Amino acid sequence: MATGGSAREDWKKRKELEEARKAGTAPAETDEDGRDINPHIPQYISEAPWYVSLNRPSLRHQRQQPEKLQKFDSSWYLKGLKSGQTVTKFRSGACENCGSMTHKKKDCLERPRKVGAKFSGENLCPDEHLPDQLAHDFDGKRDRWNGYDADDYQKVIEHHHQIEMAKRRLKAESLQEESKKAIENAKSKKDKTDDNGNVDDDESSSSSDEDDNKLNKDDSEEDDEDKYADRVDMPGTKFDSKHRTTIRNLRIREDTAKYLYNLDPNSAHYDPKTRSMRDNPFRNSARDDTLYRGENFVRHTGEVDTMAHQQLFAWEAKDKGLDVHQQADPTKMELLYSDFRKKKENFKQDVKEGILEKYGGQQHLDAPPAELLLAQTENYVEYSRTGHVIKGQEKAITKSKYEEDIYINNHSAVYGSYWESGQWGFACCHSFVKMSYCTGEQGKIAARSRHAQMKTILAEKQKTLVEMHKAKREQEEEAERKKKKKKKKGKHKRKHSESDSEDEAAQSAAKLAKAIKDEKLRRMEVERVMGMDERKRPYNSMHADSGKQPTEEEIEAFHRTKVHADDPMANFIDAV
Repeated sequence: MATGGSAREDWKKRKELEEARKAGTAPAETDEDGRDINPHIPQYISEAPWYVSLNRPSLRHQRQQPEKLQKFDSSWYLKGLKSGQTVTKFRSGACENCGSMTHKKKDCLERPRKVGAKFSGENLCPDEHLPDQLAHDFDGKRDRWNGYDADDYQKVIEHHHQIEMAKRRLKAESLQEESKKAIENAKSKKDKTDDNGNVDDDESSSSSDEDDNKLNKDDSEEDDEDKYADRVDMPGTKFDSKHRTTIRNLRIREDTAKYLYNLDPNSAHYDPKTRSMRDNPFRNSARDDTLYRGENFVRHTGEVDTMAHQQLFAWEAKDKGLDVHQQADPTKMELLYSDFRKKKENFKQDVKEGILEKYGGQQHLDAPPAELLLAQTENYVEYSRTGHVIKGQEKAITKSKYEEDIYINNHSAVYGSYWESGQWGFACCHSFVKMSYCTGEQGKIAARSRHAQMKTILAEKQKTLVEMHKAKREQEEEAERKKKKKKKKGKHKRKHSESDSEDEAAQSAAKLAKAIKDEKLRRMEVERVMGMDERKRPYNSMHADSGKQPTEEEIEAFHRTKVHADDPMANFIDAV
């Protein structure tokens, strides 16, 4: 208990001292260098980690360590240096492409040879210089200029210097040519004036001097063009040549503000804080919208659609279990998306080819576009006043969507081009059979002869009115004779009908009595089977012959023996 109480008291004293230091009544804590430690620093900053061994209060673990302040050395390895002697024989384990022992074929930077050094044994490259084991700190490993030789930039300077000297040389040559032309023009003018006697030599010399001065002035202006370029005030910018800073205004003051394009309050919304107008202000107006179409119009141009499709592809791939992200790994995303597009196009092409191979129709896809079908032509056609073609190509007849002028079985006309006696046929052979073979003129002759024969046969079969009246009288007389015979037979049947009816009544009564007895027996059997236990019931006890049709006596017996539950006399019916 004593130790616990002392620890509590020590903690209370430390808290009181900490509060006093924060209030300024107690001196601040010092580190190993004698510097004061701010008491308001949070505890998670002032306390050293467990792996830093500090025996007293200190902030050394928060400061830059001296061993980390290393100066980068750009000459820690040599680039592109070949070391060792050139060998003449391929060595085992060397690069199969160039023959060097310092790398393998997949890491070789030489041009891929048609026949590698392993098989040809020619032009074997020497071994490369490999530096010793490199030990860099965190910053040294990530220095982008680590290992860069500054002397290499001298080649770039020399290249640009040569370009500049070539420009100056071309410019000097062009100036010399222009000066020569000016001198020649001055001399020609002088000769002309001497011939006419109007201009003196002094005037000609002065004119030539003026031309020379003008050329020199133009050259000086071209040379000073770059010198005074910094003084030019560009519209929309504030340029200071002394400080070399550029401040971009939001818009040129001569331009119309976005909110002034359309003053309708129901038009595109304008945000004054960001000075942005997303929608098109001329969407519902009759004005020209070429001046401004809104900021969304610019947002959907360029590669915006491609990035949107890639993002959609990344989401779908994430749902399918593929780990891909557009911002985290853009190279992988681009490769997967390009591969996906290629496979998609190939799949569409395969589906299209399969449909065309199965159903056909490639000729419709190869047809020229509608613009070319209705386009102008250079074929010369001359028409008369009546509209007939005098000279040139005859206008093609417009066809319908149905098949036209397709002749089958050697016919020269279509089916339906000939009609006779209520039948359609071919006009080339007068055949009425649709799938018949054409017989030509012989078929026409045979059809005419057949038609003549049919006419003669029909003429022979025609009767006169007298013959038709006689035939009708004979039919009526025959019908009366049949009627009289039927009456005589009826008298004989009536005599025997009484005796036959008595026999039939007795037979039907006997059949009905037998059917009633069978129905009662059947009902008793059904009641017996239904009263039995289901486990002891015979297998086919409830089977009935559904294919047999009941007779009239069986139906009558069923209705007579049927017991109605509502019948008050049902209990007085005999059991048998």
